[in-house]
Amino acid sequence: MILVEKSGLLLGTLVQRYKRFLADIRLEDGRLVTAHCTNTGTMKTCWEPGDRVLVETAANPERKLKFTWLAVERDGTWIGVETGMPNRVVSAAARRDVLPGLEGLHSVRTEVRYGAENSRIDVLALDGEDHQVFVEVKNTTLKAGDWALFPDAVTERGAKHLRELRAMVREGHRAAIAFFVHREDVDRFDAAREVDPGYATELDRAAENGVLVLPLAVRLITSPGADGLWSLGWELPGLLPWTPRR
Repeated sequence: MILVEKSGLLLGTLVQRYKRFLADIRLEDGRLVTAHCTNTGTMKTCWEPGDRVLVETAANPERKLKFTWLAVERDGTWIGVETGMPNRVVSAAARRDVLPGLEGLHSVRTEVRYGAENSRIDVLALDGEDHQVFVEVKNTTLKAGDWALFPDAVTERGAKHLRELRAMVREGHRAAIAFFVHREDVDRFDAAREVDPGYATELDRAAENGVLVLPLAVRLITSPGADGLWSLGWELPGLLPWTPRR
């Protein structure tokens, strides 16, 4: 089931990514354009110059950067790099009650403030017994062998979110951390323990204290059209196993 779909996309070739927010892309018609990169992380293992990419034309004609970089093809596998998409897909799955590992959700809201550390939860819903369910979503693209890993850089903000989720469990609510594995060339998940040992410790502690860990398998459906424009859809076929990488 495609949960979110974008159409009218342009295919291009990545020239370079720089200053975190910018990517130069050569479109099929020969134009060299600069696209907005919403992923401000390291994006390790996600791209190299010469990779094929899909970009979306901005709806606002007044926007300075007319294109947004959505996905990149690495070794035959499409990887999602638009960091707003995971929240959209997960909330859509929750509203349709097809979110793997969390069935029976309703009354779904997004971007709700909560917690002692003044966080904003990505998805807040009620379960079948009307318990509050707090779901934090993390775009996950780092790859090592068959593993998908998170994070790709040290993240104190991510550790704070795990502490907030543990606090919600202590208060009698339900909480989950959903790792949106935005590539298909992996078959298991773990914390990036060498990248951020502190985050890995917080994740283990959260799981031990009742926070549900959901490594979401993501399927990207790409389709070229007769007019030369592409479509890109997102599916959530299930969960990957959480396997400690030692």
